[in-house]
Amino acid sequence: MSIDWNAFNPWSALAGGVLIGIAAAMFVLINGRIAGISGVLGGLFKPRQGDIAWRIAFVAGLVIAPLIYGVFTAVPAIRIDAGTGGLIVAGLLVGVGTRYGGGCTSGHGVCGIARLSPRSIVATLAFMVAGFATVFMLRHVLSA
Repeated sequence: MSIDWNAFNPWSALAGGVLIGIAAAMFVLINGRIAGISGVLGGLFKPRQGDIAWRIAFVAGLVIAPLIYGVFTAVPAIRIDAGTGGLIVAGLLVGVGTRYGGGCTSGHGVCGIARLSPRSIVATLAFMVAGFATVFMLRHVLSA
């Protein structure tokens, strides 16, 4: 994946971050729940009475919102510089990491850090360090 730095606009990134923050804050204030995607999605596989509708609506919003956005603006072309095998391995590692870390980047990184949770701060640091190390290894050590 590459970024067209000539077309990058930090204001849209800031606006997106603010919207995510407002949505996460509203979600916890209104529902008393953390907007962690892995927890929301995981709850669909272990349904409890009265707990399914909001989870389906949440996940549907994650899928539908970008489609609506694409109706009103030009969406950049997606280019992923990885093969199918690499994507499968990456997906499995993210899934294992999410279970091992007790949450995902949205739950820990957005909601947990905002609540000053020590566990979430450590988990987010671990996510970031692992990501930096992986990119460094793949791009600079193994590609040579």
